[in-house]
Amino acid sequence: MTQHSLMTFSRRGFVLVSTGTLLSACVSMPTNKGVTAGTRDETASALPMVNELRRSKGLPALSANSAAQQAAAFQANRMVKAQKMAHLIGLTDSFLIRMRDGNVPLPAAENVAAGQDTVERVVKAWIGSPHHLENMLGNYGGLGVAVAYDAAAKNRPYWAMVLCR
Repeated sequence: MTQHSLMTFSRRGFVLVSTGTLLSACVSMPTNKGVTAGTRDETASALPMVNELRRSKGLPALSANSAAQQAAAFQANRMVKAQKMAHLIGLTDSFLIRMRDGNVPLPAAENVAAGQDTVERVVKAWIGSPHHLENMLGNYGGLGVAVAYDAAAKNRPYWAMVLCR
């Protein structure tokens, strides 16, 4: 075996092979269950803003999608628990697996943010970011937006938007 390491990931964990040593760990993948009561659905508030943006670009309107909304709420809640804004939280996290486990129609995309105190400000921040804007203008039909508050950090808001087919 060479000096190079090979790391593979699976739903059950990871295996690291390096210079003849084999390490493994079982890590449970998150499911879209366990959203706290402090997580708020903001889909109805965000949808008109996103649809106005899409209309201005000649794109069809999105509609609220309950699976995308639940996936957004789940991700906002996860960010609060981790106290960090991120798409992937934990070594074995997988966006695709989260979407599949949440029955979100694929393809899908996710925008995350933290700190904005209103849905208007977070949508404006996403519009001002080229990659987030690209997601909102993508070939999607459904939308879900949620915010969760971190009580341990002066109620810092964590936002998630999920767009889906």
